[in-house]
Amino acid sequence: MNKKFFLILSLLGFLTISTAQKKKITLEEIWGGEFRTEYMDVLRSMKNGKQYTILNFTQSPQTSSLDKYDYQTLEKVETIVASGGTVPFFTSYTFSEDESKIMLATEVEPIFRRSRLGIYYVYDIASKSMTKVSDTKIQEPMLSPDGSKVAYVQDNDLYIFNVASKTVQQITTDGNKGTIINGVTDWVYEEEFAFVRAFEWNSDGSKIAFLRFDETEVPLFSMDVYGQGLYPFPYEFKYPKAGENNSIVTLHMLDVKSGSISKVDLGNPYYIPRIKWMNSPEHLSVQTINRHQNHIKLLDVNAKDNSVSILLEEKDKAYVDIDDDLTFLPDDSFIWTSEGDGFNHLYLHSKNGKLKNQITNGPWEVTQYYGYDEANDKIYYQSVENGSINRDVYSIASSGKDKKRLSNKEGTNSAAFSADYTYYINTFSSATTPYEFTLHQVAKGKRIKDLKEDNELISKGRLIKDNGALLKKLEGYELVPKEFSTININGNDLNMWMMKPADFDPAKKYPMIMFQYSGPGSQQVANSWLGSNDYWHEMLASEGYIVVCVDGRGTGYKGRDFKKVTYLNLVKYETEDQIAAAKKLSELPYVDEDRTGIWGWSFGGHMSTNCLLKGNDVFEMGIAVAPVTNWRFYDTIYTERFLRTPEENPEGYDNESPFNYPELLKGKYLLVHGSGDDNVHVQNSMRMIEALVQANKPFDWAIYPDKNHGIYGGNTRLHLFTKMTNFIKENL
Repeated sequence: MNKKFFLILSLLGFLTISTAQKKKITLEEIWGGEFRTEYMDVLRSMKNGKQYTILNFTQSPQTSSLDKYDYQTLEKVETIVASGGTVPFFTSYTFSEDESKIMLATEVEPIFRRSRLGIYYVYDIASKSMTKVSDTKIQEPMLSPDGSKVAYVQDNDLYIFNVASKTVQQITTDGNKGTIINGVTDWVYEEEFAFVRAFEWNSDGSKIAFLRFDETEVPLFSMDVYGQGLYPFPYEFKYPKAGENNSIVTLHMLDVKSGSISKVDLGNPYYIPRIKWMNSPEHLSVQTINRHQNHIKLLDVNAKDNSVSILLEEKDKAYVDIDDDLTFLPDDSFIWTSEGDGFNHLYLHSKNGKLKNQITNGPWEVTQYYGYDEANDKIYYQSVENGSINRDVYSIASSGKDKKRLSNKEGTNSAAFSADYTYYINTFSSATTPYEFTLHQVAKGKRIKDLKEDNELISKGRLIKDNGALLKKLEGYELVPKEFSTININGNDLNMWMMKPADFDPAKKYPMIMFQYSGPGSQQVANSWLGSNDYWHEMLASEGYIVVCVDGRGTGYKGRDFKKVTYLNLVKYETEDQIAAAKKLSELPYVDEDRTGIWGWSFGGHMSTNCLLKGNDVFEMGIAVAPVTNWRFYDTIYTERFLRTPEENPEGYDNESPFNYPELLKGKYLLVHGSGDDNVHVQNSMRMIEALVQANKPFDWAIYPDKNHGIYGGNTRLHLFTKMTNFIKENL
């Protein structure tokens, strides 16, 4: 046995004091919120760069207030608006570009993952007056730059509300459920391109660019809602499964003053995943991508005459990812992210699209782009340069020189910058430290000489909020550290963590349960604070199980080739890596090779099912929650990005579909799904169940009525994890 198999990374000392008389974590505590972290409410910098706003709530009585704070002192300066009197309880807010008005959201209800309906008000800061936008619920209202108008979508049509006159202008008239959508996205764009509002004001409020979706030919999906009534009823929506028709999406330009709409000829693009106005009110950037998603174009649309020119094109042998990093600098030169050199990096392009220079460079990935400080020519970003399980915040000149690491703790760091980049608030956590929020000074110089506070103190970071109380509480519980290491599988050093029982004895043998997700570009092995699943894993460790997580090939932050090796063979290499990792771990003297389990959710549920079947000589037990069981049942954008269409690549779809080989099942199998899952349809589990029945294979299963992909609400999560815990205890 290789003595260097484990390289435990600097996590010693984490709650490792004597476990005598310590409490064990319970499921009721996990799902009752006992270990919930204190988190800092989302803050937004005011344009002056000196102050920020936070939306605060109280529960009893239920109130909301939008409060302004000072970066320098961290003290509240004023309450801008609070619920009470004529102001209803509100749950989100958006400033107009000039910060004269605020859009307040009330009575919000979800549609799908990101889409919402709500009643909205415009609050005028100067006059302290409230104006209701619509008596009926609307979608995605957006203030014009000067705050005088609100564009929004209602019943698939685009409208403009004049705040002063309280009049409404209907812009489009052809919106209709199941056929035409104006200004918001269809289901698959919302889920996979991660946006809902499909219209944008230009910088002077003279134009609105919007997308129109014709989903007439998209197949209709229906699922029963059981509810509380005598009869269930069908819920129907358009859902394009792999290989089926997508919406026909077109770009249109509204001249606000005249009300005229013109269609922009983009040359028949298949997808339009992003539109974004440049700083010039006459130029709109549009990203288009082909159905295979391996050829992206960035286009410049001249709003004067709708003429179109190509700024850049990018092709990849596998696929190109869509992100929100595109940023236009004051002269409309722009920053673009690309995996062109094998790792995700930042690039600077001139206004006409010509590459000026690569900004970041190295065998590591940029994971988030924060912004550009024109006054000091500094770009701010997050990356994994300090190891793929960590995140750090950096600054760099647009030339690619003068790089500086701003964060100073090893773990996961992210930043929220003030508008003028004088300050940033750093959010830090690690596997041993719950979230800490600290105020930092970006750099010392003329802009902050007037500070009356100790500059050095701010530079090092002044604590705003931490979770010391939670850490103190956890000292009374039996917890064990995540031991981070790498494991060499199929020629790759894969990131891994392991939890061992608190009273671990290397002379004993322990059952092992593996957890993974494994989806393209994902990460589960990260040096960050515990989530609910981690507390459950801690509970399992306290019950005598070794818990392991391995990020195999196809996961993220280790370069393009590592991530895209799974192209056209989704789940094949990922399954091989989990099986091989389980075999290698079973060679450890303290792992019982006859008691090995694996579990996962969604993509991870597909994986756990596949591993249990194809690795039936390795795994004795598997749990799959809301799994895909054949990619033919999943949506076009996600699935075809990695597999192309079923017609082009039938083997890629069927060779890794577990209901095509149910006879391989030997171990104990628990299959769980929510019947109201609009994302991974319960059809996946029903087909798996039928295959197992016809193969006469015993298994356990549970269906949660009307629950979506998250399977939550009331005691649902507690019931689910109680079932999973009992299943593991009985079968491992």
